Amino acid sequence: MADASGGLRPALIPIGAMLGTQIMVSLAVLALGVLMPAIANDLAIDPKLVGVFTAVTYAVASVVALATADVIARLGAVRVCQLALLAGAAGLAFSAAATLWACLAAVILIGLAQGPTNPASAHILSQRVPRRYYSIVFSLKQTGVPVGFGIAGILLPLLLGWVGWRGAALIAAAALVAGAVALGLLRSRLDATTAPPGPSPGIRRSVRFVLGHRQLRVLGWSALIYVIAQHSFTFFLVTYLYEHCRLTIGEAGLLLFLAQMGGTAQRLVLGALGDRLPRLPLLGWTGVAIAAGATGIALIAPDTPYWLIALAVIAYGVVVISWNGVSIAEFAHLAPPGQVAAVAAVQTALAFSGAVLGPPLFGLIAAASGYSWAFLVVAGFVAAAAFWQLTVARTPGSTRADA
Repeated sequence: MADASGGLRPALIPIGAMLGTQIMVSLAVLALGVLMPAIANDLAIDPKLVGVFTAVTYAVASVVALATADVIARLGAVRVCQLALLAGAAGLAFSAAATLWACLAAVILIGLAQGPTNPASAHILSQRVPRRYYSIVFSLKQTGVPVGFGIAGILLPLLLGWVGWRGAALIAAAALVAGAVALGLLRSRLDATTAPPGPSPGIRRSVRFVLGHRQLRVLGWSALIYVIAQHSFTFFLVTYLYEHCRLTIGEAGLLLFLAQMGGTAQRLVLGALGDRLPRLPLLGWTGVAIAAGATGIALIAPDTPYWLIALAVIAYGVVVISWNGVSIAEFAHLAPPGQVAAVAAVQTALAFSGAVLGPPLFGLIAAASGYSWAFLVVAGFVAAAAFWQLTVARTPGSTRADA
């Protein structure tokens, strides 16, 4: 349980273990995307299939997340994290078989790895971390996503040049297996006092609870919309800047990298603020900033100076990537005793649904009306979600701070 003195020292090992798990799973999620040019060349397939593969991964993860609480109740959260790492490793190993069906099996297994990570880590951390540190700790854990993506983007191309894409996938798989083994060594320290006090409430009951709870309902649907904004930015920015703003791919890629790094740092800043300010209005005002950023991106013209494009892109990236940890922290805070994993599973499923729906819908709007209109549509939906959160936050009792 959380340290009675309110300190974080007893929670450092759980925090580090869950951060490491998040990094390894995120590396697996992006691995096929990074290696796709080489995979596509060997298999004679269109590299654009990476978009389909990504959608399959998040669709599987969304479904699996909902079932995670029951599995945690039976096996324990550490075992679930170990199984997630092993599923990711198996997916990467399957891809090395170098067939289209093997790659499809790989993305399904990687989806199985991604789905349980947030609910399992929320279960462990919520019982080891004092409530007044929820936002900063969950935000720190969520930095594992861009860190894992960054490691995949840097390490896998180097391995590709040395051992080929199959060798790179197998080395990454071996790293995930090693992570699962290391996590097992910590099981007695992480799971001993974090067993659920009773059986899981079940998927349907958890969904009904979240959708029937005023604050959790707005947080859940807003997470879906915010993820649409986040993934549209991540997956389409380089193409937009290249085609619309006439930047080189190198210039556009550098701006995306700087925006990701700025967003990673802002996760920690927003997490610290979330432990001092009411989280629901904080997420609402973050949404206002995201909507403003999407509007700014949409208004970029082909003749806009590079420095102004860079300012708009980095500013947007800082806010659109920053919110996840605070959202998960508020879900954990509002969950009934013993049901953090179940409630976090619903949040994860909703957020991953945004990852499934967002990029295809954004692409359709961009194809029909242009990227600028697509970013404006995103801005409109995010603004609606932001004002919904701010309205609910004004309800008496909605913004109670942690004791």
